[in-house]
Amino acid sequence: MAAQRSIVIGGGAFAGLALALALRQGLGADIPVIVADPALATRPSRDPRATAIVAACRRLFEAIEVWAQVAPDAQPILDMVITDSKLEDATRPVFLTFSGHVEPGEPFAHMVENRHLIDALVTRADAAGIDLRPTAVSSYDAHPEGIKVTLADGTVVDASLLVAADGAKSRLRERAGIVTHGWDYDQSGIVVTVGHERDHGGRAEEHFLPAGPFAILPLTGRRSSLVWTEKRGEAARIVALGEAEFLGELERRFGLHLGEIRLLDKPRAFPLSYFVARSFIAERLALVGDAAHVIHPIAGQGLNMGLKDVAALAEVVVDAARLGVDIGQADVIERYQRWRRFDTMAMGFATNSLNFLFSNRSTLLRTVRDIGLGLVDRAPPLKELFIRQAAGLTGEVPRLLKGEAL
Repeated sequence: MAAQRSIVIGGGAFAGLALALALRQGLGADIPVIVADPALATRPSRDPRATAIVAACRRLFEAIEVWAQVAPDAQPILDMVITDSKLEDATRPVFLTFSGHVEPGEPFAHMVENRHLIDALVTRADAAGIDLRPTAVSSYDAHPEGIKVTLADGTVVDASLLVAADGAKSRLRERAGIVTHGWDYDQSGIVVTVGHERDHGGRAEEHFLPAGPFAILPLTGRRSSLVWTEKRGEAARIVALGEAEFLGELERRFGLHLGEIRLLDKPRAFPLSYFVARSFIAERLALVGDAAHVIHPIAGQGLNMGLKDVAALAEVVVDAARLGVDIGQADVIERYQRWRRFDTMAMGFATNSLNFLFSNRSTLLRTVRDIGLGLVDRAPPLKELFIRQAAGLTGEVPRLLKGEAL
């Protein structure tokens, strides 16, 4: 039997905290789990953004006993419509609609405000006895028997495994010498929450405009989260506008079908890019979430991809521990990499292709894609497949994504 040491997770956002809870559930209290992130000192969370949590990842949150705390603030997506038009078009014909259920009574996704989810994860982690450290991982030294992790406060932890969950600009990935392959898009995503006069009825809308997708995602109450893609220069111009001018630009894209709209927070623009780490692992190190991959938000899969990493890594680590195998050794984390790398590359290819196909002014491509959307809309089995794919329920699904405890 291998002597199991601590597991250190660098990064305390969704992926890091969810992984800590899954590991604690599967490994019990004998193996200490430490989450290190300076952001843990800032509570409650003030993150104004919202995220679509697909059905498989909702099942994960149920399995780690977090969803019940979040559910009252979660808005099920009951319906989705997709249009394709130019900004100046008088009408936006609907080319594709999706019913929002993967199983009877189970929506394929819920919209959750980030602050509610982060706070629920921190509360649950604290209750589960996970060691939450409001400091960063500053350095580490991996060797065949373990990995010595030094925190910014000077603490040194003798661990079996270090997990990099520290985001797209991961310092832990860089320290390991893992390069990334990808590119910047000449696009930014404008994110803002709005209130509106009429109820959205749980309907999500995605309008494909020449500059990129304009998504209206329902929140609880008469509110929606907008993710609005523009060329970088145009996005910078728009977010710099005064409120009245910004609302004027917004109404050109949003329309008035939900009545008068008003801003509930300050619009912000985020540069969009795509990259995948050449390797998801190094000696006694595993990358999860944005540290491993960043994709275009056109399909709303970024966070959910990270949670799939969490489910896969937790499963291989717990399986190894139960077999008495060193949880940080190369063949254990290599199993994690094999499991996640193909799906990550496939999703990256899909989002790149969608962005190329829809974010342009080509009349020919518009005709081709509209015919394709119309054909899918008339083929229920194909729509069913797309819904299950979007919900994270196809392929080799880890147990947590089925709602099964480790």
